[in-house]
Amino acid sequence: MSTRPFEILPGFQVAAKGCESRNILDHITGRWGTLILLALHEEPRRFSEIRRSIEGINEKALAQCLRQFERDGIVDRLASDGYPSRVEYRLTEVGAGLEGRLRDLVHHLYEEMPQVLDAQAAYDSRRAAES
Repeated sequence: MSTRPFEILPGFQVAAKGCESRNILDHITGRWGTLILLALHEEPRRFSEIRRSIEGINEKALAQCLRQFERDGIVDRLASDGYPSRVEYRLTEVGAGLEGRLRDLVHHLYEEMPQVLDAQAAYDSRRAAES
């Protein structure tokens, strides 16, 4: 048994503070990352389309996430040469693979929501009884 419980591939230990994989995981699982990737699953989308599809996200947060995903090789920024210029964002091959796994996770969460809600209600009842 490994002494490094999160080392899935040699040299990558996601629980280690300086591990590159941890940084990427933070980008994907941060407040907006997963939602942005899910918003891009069907086709390339313009910035404003992405923003409208994710309630609560502001322009600054979306721009920062998209830039980081572009740097990470998860999203491509496609700019047209015409006037007015048109910029779209699309998932790269890496991004599409991540998005598919995230979509599976969200689907699983939806299936388990009744049990999660029951657990929350039971927990809240126990806490209220202890007070």
